Amino acid sequence: MTDPTGQSRAVLPIPDRQHLGLVTYDAKDPDTEFPPITPLLPPAGAPNVLVVLLDDVGYGASSAFGGPADTPTAERLQSNGLTYTRFHTTALCAPTRAALLSGRNHHSVGMGSVTETATSAPGLSGLRPNTKAALPMTLKLNGYSTAQFGKCHEVPPWQTSPVGPFTSWPTGEGGFEHFYGFIGGENNQYYPALYEGVAPVEADKTPEEGYHLTEDLADHAIDWVRMQKSLAPDKPFFVYFAPGATHAPHHVPKEWADKYEGRFAGGWDAQRESILEQQKQRGVVPADAVLTPRPEAIPAWEDMSEEMKPVLERQMEVYAGFLEHTDFHVGRLVDAIEELGALDNTLVYYIIGDNGASAEGTINGAFNEMANFNGLAAIETPEFMAEVKDKFGTKDAYNHYSVGWAWAMCTPYQWTKQVASHWGGTRNGTIVHWPAGIRTKGETRSQFTHVIDVAPTILEVAKLPEPTFVNGVQQSPIEGTSMVYTFDDAEAAERHDLQYFEMAGNRGIYYKGWSAVTRHSTPWLFAEALPALDDVWELYDGSQDWTQSKDLAAELPEKLAALQRLWLIEAVKYNVLPIDDRRFERFNPHIAGRPQLVSGNRQVLFPGMKRLSEHSVLSIKNRSFSVTAAVDIADGITANGVMIAQGGRFGGWALYAREGRAKFVYNLLGMTEFVVGSDVDIPAGSHQIRVEFAYDGGGLARGGAVTIYHDGREVGSGRVEQTQPMVFSADETTDIGDDYGMPVSVDYSGATTFNGRIEVVQIDVGDDDHTHLIDPEEVARVALSRQ
Repeated sequence: MTDPTGQSRAVLPIPDRQHLGLVTYDAKDPDTEFPPITPLLPPAGAPNVLVVLLDDVGYGASSAFGGPADTPTAERLQSNGLTYTRFHTTALCAPTRAALLSGRNHHSVGMGSVTETATSAPGLSGLRPNTKAALPMTLKLNGYSTAQFGKCHEVPPWQTSPVGPFTSWPTGEGGFEHFYGFIGGENNQYYPALYEGVAPVEADKTPEEGYHLTEDLADHAIDWVRMQKSLAPDKPFFVYFAPGATHAPHHVPKEWADKYEGRFAGGWDAQRESILEQQKQRGVVPADAVLTPRPEAIPAWEDMSEEMKPVLERQMEVYAGFLEHTDFHVGRLVDAIEELGALDNTLVYYIIGDNGASAEGTINGAFNEMANFNGLAAIETPEFMAEVKDKFGTKDAYNHYSVGWAWAMCTPYQWTKQVASHWGGTRNGTIVHWPAGIRTKGETRSQFTHVIDVAPTILEVAKLPEPTFVNGVQQSPIEGTSMVYTFDDAEAAERHDLQYFEMAGNRGIYYKGWSAVTRHSTPWLFAEALPALDDVWELYDGSQDWTQSKDLAAELPEKLAALQRLWLIEAVKYNVLPIDDRRFERFNPHIAGRPQLVSGNRQVLFPGMKRLSEHSVLSIKNRSFSVTAAVDIADGITANGVMIAQGGRFGGWALYAREGRAKFVYNLLGMTEFVVGSDVDIPAGSHQIRVEFAYDGGGLARGGAVTIYHDGREVGSGRVEQTQPMVFSADETTDIGDDYGMPVSVDYSGATTFNGRIEVVQIDVGDDDHTHLIDPEEVARVALSRQ
């Protein structure tokens, strides 16, 4: 494949060629002639590309695939496109995204798990090798306009600070010319931590004014597409639209959730039966598909308490409204492209979920999902959940639904997100729409496909070769298989007939219709004591058993052994080994062996620093610490506002002043605020305000004594009864002189900006670090009774 000058596109960027013709002395000489400068464009006819990737949606959630949540945009694209009923992901978000954007298996690009648990092993490093360039980079270097909106989650923790490096960011070697979104695993839909390029930005309105992140992302994507087609109509675009929805927290305007009131009173067991019937009617599963049984680890609906059932119903109403709301805003983007006259020649991938539905919300669901991520789910008692039921979906909750609903949303398959062994974790409904390039409409395709197949498909339809060199680095081959062969031939022989799966020890192999699988870990049991890797394997014949419902391992041991051996071969080939099922331990960078941006026992922060990720600040968890702020208060001013705040409404801490007096607040999971105040006013002039926390010790999540000082003199004391051992927030940040996003404390009374001058803030941590004492039984035991 060559560019307009006749040069090969296999080497990117395409090398510039020197003009070697006649060079005259005088530009006015009639013999003066140079070839015109021509903009770089892909080959003629290359389509626009829109890839929509939703988050945490199971195969059976969307109405397009028989589910209870209405998704008219998906159904519209389905009726004029192709429905893929055996499309697969990796069972977890960051790995799926890395695989999608590279065309390589997730371990092959260092993303064997989420970035927050990266290790020094090649398959789990969180670092994509430069020998495996991202698809957007290849497209950009071939003349595409490229833009990403929404979730990234491919930046390793030590690169998330404002000083980078920005290699793994979308606008770095991710290859996107424009990025508007977030870089973590999830985000508050009402108070998001947003970036434009690599610069933090704030939302332009509040939730009271109608703000919602999904709508905001759609607005920005629509504006960008319109601008691109206005200013560069000859260039095709590649848009990657990846909203945070429907990952927890499940946030949606109340009217969207209320549309589903009463729809889920029958519970998850009955819901699965209803979904399967709809799936058969829609033709997205065969008529003889068997509903797989409920795992013993998930209780029956009838076994849930009467007190909890209304709570559980509301969780699912909120989730269904959240998914429909998301589909609506995807539809706005599709409509905008159509209004520009560009939809017919836009290849649209609508991938409804980057993995199966999320079962990370515990059996009872969660008011604040961070409780479970900290091993403290027992704090949220059934009584408490009943009290806060009406807050689900609002800015006052950080909610997730029950494991039972996640399982139901993966109908008809076994298991859920994280369980890469079974189709419930990896099979996601996918729609491909391209009127100018696909003759058949409204048909299904049942060939086995995988997320790594998207990149080679896009290259083929754009008539672009797989590059051999990118930015001077020789490239390793793309590992996916183009899906173009399926576009106009429903009966085409399957080409992607071998695929391994692995996540947190859950493993599987697909080969020519057969699958051998073993489940090792349980998604919602973060403190689970995992056995040695001698798990029991199961064997399924996909030609006869669509849903993996009949285990043939005992009947066909030789077949099972052959597939197990094949899994091991693939695991070695793609850096899957060593299998790493450590869960809490890998949150600790010292144990995991990954770099840590900030280390030692002291960190100095300066005014104006904001939106610092949790990885960018010394960890104060499970240890003693002190925070000192050097401030200057002008004469006649009563000190108010935040000196330093970390986290937000659903977990964090802050040193601040209110009505002239210094205060320290520790917010435990949005449920209890421990506030300690000083007894005297901060006088005018330059002073040092210090808070000391003396950790009780003896394990994780303990409490401690708090003392506040003015210039070394004690002015107040109190206690924090319990702390968060692992993480404050998945999206909130650390800010100096203010509290951006959702405030840590309701005690600010609206005054977050410090009205004095902050010279410096210093954090000191003690040597009594208990994070190396990670004991799953200890973490599971810790729970605070509600105050």
